[in-house]
Amino acid sequence: MSHLTFKWFEDNIMMRVMKGKGSQKEARLERLKEEIVDYVEQGHGVSAADIVSFLTHERKMRNHGLTARKIGLFIPRYLSERVSFRLDATTGKRIYHSAA
Repeated sequence: MSHLTFKWFEDNIMMRVMKGKGSQKEARLERLKEEIVDYVEQGHGVSAADIVSFLTHERKMRNHGLTARKIGLFIPRYLSERVSFRLDATTGKRIYHSAA
């Protein structure tokens, strides 16, 4: 195997390693999960906008780029066992509550 081929493999592996598999990203994800579950368990029926407001203003998680739409996609993907929702009849919004 030539030196250039080996260099290509080495660079390719480094790019895969650097694409967001690190422990800091995992720690942020776990913190976000715990913050959402804690807030939903405190309140009785909260919307995604309420969750975003709490995380952004109270918990100072401003660099996460959180929006109500992202929370609406995040909860079913990562927290489906811990947080569930029902649709509000008047507004059509999802109202989140503890799944237990």
